[in-house]
Amino acid sequence: MRLLFITFSLFFTLISAQAAEKPLKIGISQEFETLNPLIKQMMATTYIYGFVNRNLVTMNEKGEYIPMIAESIPDFENGQAKFITENGTKKIKANWKIKEEAKWGDGTPVTAYDVKLAWSTALLDTVSVGEKKTYSQVERIEIDPKNPKHFSFVYEEAMWNYYQLGSFYLLPAHLEKKVVKEHGEKVEGYAKNTLYTKDPTNPGLYNGPYLIDELKLGSHLILKPNPHFYGEKPNIKTIIIKLIQNTGTLEANLRSGSIDMVSVLGMSFDQALSFEKKVNLMNLPFNVNYKPSLVYEHIDLNMENELLQDIKVRRALVHAIDRKKLTLALFEGKQQMAYHNVAPLDPWYTDDPKKIRHYKPSKRKARKLLEKAGWKLKDDGFRYKDGKRLEFTIMTTAGNKTRELIQAFIQNEWKSVGIKLNIKNEPARVFFSQTVLKGEYPHMALFAWISAPESVPRSSLHSSSIPTESNAFSGQNTGKWNNKQVDKIIDELEFEFDSEERKNMVAKLLKIYTDEVPVIPLYYRSDVSITPEGLKNYVLTGHQYPNSNFAEQWTWETK
Repeated sequence: MRLLFITFSLFFTLISAQAAEKPLKIGISQEFETLNPLIKQMMATTYIYGFVNRNLVTMNEKGEYIPMIAESIPDFENGQAKFITENGTKKIKANWKIKEEAKWGDGTPVTAYDVKLAWSTALLDTVSVGEKKTYSQVERIEIDPKNPKHFSFVYEEAMWNYYQLGSFYLLPAHLEKKVVKEHGEKVEGYAKNTLYTKDPTNPGLYNGPYLIDELKLGSHLILKPNPHFYGEKPNIKTIIIKLIQNTGTLEANLRSGSIDMVSVLGMSFDQALSFEKKVNLMNLPFNVNYKPSLVYEHIDLNMENELLQDIKVRRALVHAIDRKKLTLALFEGKQQMAYHNVAPLDPWYTDDPKKIRHYKPSKRKARKLLEKAGWKLKDDGFRYKDGKRLEFTIMTTAGNKTRELIQAFIQNEWKSVGIKLNIKNEPARVFFSQTVLKGEYPHMALFAWISAPESVPRSSLHSSSIPTESNAFSGQNTGKWNNKQVDKIIDELEFEFDSEERKNMVAKLLKIYTDEVPVIPLYYRSDVSITPEGLKNYVLTGHQYPNSNFAEQWTWETK
């Protein structure tokens, strides 16, 4: 009997080992633009980054900030943060400790010098960073001369969100310091010469549970466990991330076995709904995962364009779209129409018509506004003023089936009120790393913003975040909205420690946002992914910090 038990134990051990050895092939619809964490802009890059790197802190699926490479998050209760006054200015000083066992993939210890290099590099005028304030809020870094894993951040001013450093990325000083020194003074010089571009499989660039073993642009990435990872050793020994840009072909690849799962950057919501019905009907070995998220699908408007500077035209554009009909047609009404950039899961959300402007679908109102703006309907069905047709171009990620359907829907809606809409799409890598990054779309860009709860929208709404050549295209206010009232609210919001007063301030911001229409809100997205049966400990987060941050916890019980 004991022999039989041992035999079964060995059998199941062998099966588990085989499961761990089987590669997990993940389909993704967007190609990353760069693996350098400081200058990345795309969610696709953030997703890949989660497998191979760790920051000081991140946010879990419950919306809680938790330490990663840091031992703990400094706060006033644990005594690691305190108010100080220097030259009459109230500031915060926070003491941080990097985990003793934390190392880069080549065995070099992670230290405060890696933190300091990232900080100083991000502040260079020649380096494009999505949100400079993440780094500039730190006035100086004091490193313990006795232990380089211990350091202090002295924040330039006392801001309530000082601990929200999930986007404060580290750079391996032993590798990247030389590159910054040689190329950092030239605009885009560092971006072009970073080892993340020149030598992306160098293990010393990564400190997460996985390392990049192989990279082929336009095709795939192969990830292998990092032998120097400080945390739990990954259960899955090989992860292959395959690029499949046409979202319509993801299902075929899944059912053929070319991929085992589809990431959150894969199937659209409508595709997932359709596929789930097939899973249930045909008993297919997959799980379809949904989670309401803080993703906001919208159309950015180029506010420097003469046609779009007329608020009557912008308001007419929104009134002319029946957004509830759009969500019903594409998502069976299971994704909520958006009023503005703050999602319902966020404590700052409001849909109170007393606090924000609502735009009910009304072709009559749209036509009336366009007439007031001087755009007259001609025999060809389109509107003209001063001999010029009212015509726009909308751009988005090529191959994204849902966005292409949205473009077609809006094209028909606007045509019915006399507006011509042209469609011009680009591969995601080009669209985000060039067109959106530099605000080069002539009229409109259709894409999504993703944030975290109670995230101050400095990078996307503040005028200082308008990307220009002079700031190396830093910032994500690509629509170039410049509103002094909004700037003032954002500036004050960061220093308001009372949570209720912050909500009131955000409500004022949202009133201006919905009045001015710098963006056409469409809907709030849910995260969706497809996973194989047997993949355990896989949880969608629903915010800007992806579940790949917890990939070492995934287990896969294959048959």
